[in-house]
Parts: sequence; structure tokens; C-alpha cells
Amino acid sequence: MLRIGMLTSGGDCQALNATMRGVVRGIKTLIGDEFEIYGFIDGYKGLVYGNYRKMKYNDFAGIFNKGGTILGTSRMPFKEIDIPTADGVDKVKAMNENYKKLKLDALVVLGGNGSQKTANRLSEEGLNVIGLPKTIDNDIYGTDVTFGFQSAIDVATRCIDNIYTTAESHSRIFVIEIMGHKVGWIALHAGIAGGADAILLPEIPYDIKKVYKAIEKTQKEGKKAIIIAVAEGAIPKEVAKLPKKERKAVLANSTYPSVSYELADKIRAKFDSDVRVAVPGHTQRGGSPDAYDKVLSSRFGAKAAELIRDKDFGKLVVMKNNLVDAIPLAESAGKLKVIDPDDQLVKSAKDLGICFGD
Repeated sequence: MLRIGMLTSGGDCQALNATMRGVVRGIKTLIGDEFEIYGFIDGYKGLVYGNYRKMKYNDFAGIFNKGGTILGTSRMPFKEIDIPTADGVDKVKAMNENYKKLKLDALVVLGGNGSQKTANRLSEEGLNVIGLPKTIDNDIYGTDVTFGFQSAIDVATRCIDNIYTTAESHSRIFVIEIMGHKVGWIALHAGIAGGADAILLPEIPYDIKKVYKAIEKTQKEGKKAIIIAVAEGAIPKEVAKLPKKERKAVLANSTYPSVSYELADKIRAKFDSDVRVAVPGHTQRGGSPDAYDKVLSSRFGAKAAELIRDKDFGKLVVMKNNLVDAIPLAESAGKLKVIDPDDQLVKSAKDLGICFGD
């Protein structure tokens, strides 16, 4: 009897359930009916405390279109992996023991960067681990795309589209804050798809004067609505030049809720315009997965089942050049996939007249 553990860790997204479904259906098709699935509740926390559900095959039916995760999730930062829990539990030791207690043949981890770093750590401890790349941020190194990313783009783009009509009606400037603290993939794609006039990203520190010029140019062209898509981690050039410790202090001591509000205040002081801020926030994580993510999660799930069948563990399922493959977890762990300022997509956006503040 094949015994598989499964958990979802970190921030949720729209295609977690669809991917778990893909794994289970793949196992049934490729390996047969002799398997058991143990779903750990609330991510790694469930594995630490041995909190799990023995799942039935039908538990994964009817969840293809359902967002969130039927197993629940939580965050367990990798930097704290060797720090005991508040009640003194050694996390790594406990996860090892619970894996062995259940006599698992493999552990499937659906998660983002931190979650896959922990997955790699467990792999190095001798556990049979398969990673599946989940994050709306699309920042996992080694894969062209993560599941959840396209669905988040669609939500952010609809937000920009909806705001555009009201901005045009009132001749307003809108600063729309898109999720992306360390990387700006969602803001880049949604900004282009939504017809933004400026896109500000963490990877391309902006000069506020360049943003002003872009607004002036757009207003001279007679455009009534101006849209600035801002990743939540966007940063001014003068702050980006500071040493890391000083930069963190400046950002931590800001009196604004986020960069978007500070940017809006500066634009408001410069222009005789009605400037508003919109923050779609966690709506970008919610709702049903779109068609692209349902196909992607199905392909990823099937690949995970194939790896389990072949006992090819310690791997992260990835998409490269539209082909699903797998790479060693160690090859991805601890690395971030950021936007190259010279990326062709950035160049194309600039060729369309979109300002990046650089």
C-alpha cells in the first residue's frame, strides 16, 4: 500500500485544490488503487504536530474550481525552522518523526519559496519529498511559471479595467497597488494587460521626477484617466541606494500605510488633479482558478504522480519552455526569480510608452 503525505504551505492561491486533485488522479491512473493519502492540516504545522486527515479519493472530487485549500495553510518561515515552537517542539525532528510514524512513502509539498526551502531541508534529512511550485508572485527559481500566477494576473487586470472607467469619468489619476513585495511579476503583466501608463516594480527603483514627466505627457495628450500600477515592494531610487540596514529602517519608519499612498501624496502635491489609491489586496489570491491555471495544475499534478511512481524524489516540478519537467529541490531552494530590467517584456512595455520610472 502506497502511503502519500500532502500539505499546502504559505500563502494560499486559486489552484491549490486543482493541483492536489491532479496529483491524486495521476497516482490512481499511473500506480493504481492501492494508495492512501494523508493530508496534513494547516501546512507544515500539521506535520510538526501530527495533525492530519486520512483522505478518501472522493475528497478530491468537486474541488477543481474551488479556490483556497481544503487542507488549510499557515506560514512557517524557513529562517525559524531550527527555532523550537513556543511549546518547545523541535520542528525538524517532529516532522521527521511524524513522517516515519505514518510510514509515508513520499511527502508532496505545495508551496512557494520558503515552503520549498523547507521541503529541500526535509529531503536532505532523508525524506522522500516532491515539491510543487505555488505562488501568485511567480518568483520560484527554476520554473517559467507557478500555479496561481495567471489567476492573480486576471484579478489584478480586472481591477485595473474596472477602475479605468470610473477614473475616466472623473478625470482622475489612480495609483493601483498590486501584490508583489520582493518581485513585480503580477504588476508587470497586469499593468500591461490593463493599459497602465506607468508600472513601478521592486526590481526597477523609480525616480519620482520620471513619473511626473510621464503624467505630464499623458495629460498633454488629452487622456482623461491615468493609471499607475505599483507593486507593493516598489522603491524610490534614493532609498534603493541606501545600505540594506538603513533602507529597512527608512521603510519601517514610513508614516504611510504603503508605497502607493506616499506616491499618491507626492503626485497630489505636484498636480492639480484628483488622485486616488486602490488596493485590490487579497482579492488577487481569492476566487476560482482560471482556465490556464487549471490546465497547469493538472499537468503539474500528473508530473508529481509520475515522479512518485518512478521513486524520483527530492525534485521540484517545473515548467520550462512550455514543457513540464523536474529539477532538484536544491537547485531552486533559496533562490528568487526576479525581473531582469532588460527583460524583453519590460522592453516591449517601454516601446509602448509605459513608464517604469527609470
